[in-house]
Amino acid sequence: MPWDRNQMAARAAQELEDGMYVNLGIGIPTLVANYVGDKDITLQSENGMLGMGPFPIEGDEDADLINAGKQTITELDRTAYFDSAMSFGMIRGGKIAAAILGAMEVGENGDLANWMIPGKLVKGMGGAMDLVAGVGRVIVVMDHTNKHGESKVLKSCTLPLTGKGVVNRIITNLGVLDVVEGGLRLVECADGVTEEELRAATEATLV
Repeated sequence: MPWDRNQMAARAAQELEDGMYVNLGIGIPTLVANYVGDKDITLQSENGMLGMGPFPIEGDEDADLINAGKQTITELDRTAYFDSAMSFGMIRGGKIAAAILGAMEVGENGDLANWMIPGKLVKGMGGAMDLVAGVGRVIVVMDHTNKHGESKVLKSCTLPLTGKGVVNRIITNLGVLDVVEGGLRLVECADGVTEEELRAATEATLV
């Protein structure tokens, strides 16, 4: 069986190490906060929060505590608050070790498209462009194919790019891939998914 959203988030949480400052993008990446466990990870939200806790228990929500995706979250003993200018200063200054982001498409050369579909109403790129340019490591978490069954792991992106050559690792519902010279390297398949199934769902070159 392919991984579900929570299993993908749990697998992404395995990428994190003690002492890291990490930004979580909108969508599946926000679930990573629930799987950090005992690791000493500081989660950053670009709307001005350092030290995010997991999602609140129903009934304990605080409408003033939200992440960049407008979801209610919890604070920790060490949580700090600041304006978005300082938040982006951290990102642009290389202080954030990793970003875990969603995507519409990823190219085999590490190109990322995750902010717009032409013809659709969009509010703007948000912080994604700064994140992929400023953080140490970019991990994408997404479904391997779109709702039509077409691969989202491509030889080259067709949608407007967020960043060129910025993705390091791709975690999908079918498995884990690394961007390497010449294409993508298969790291592992999701439980119950065969290498043949993953290859069949991948347009990109697997090396």
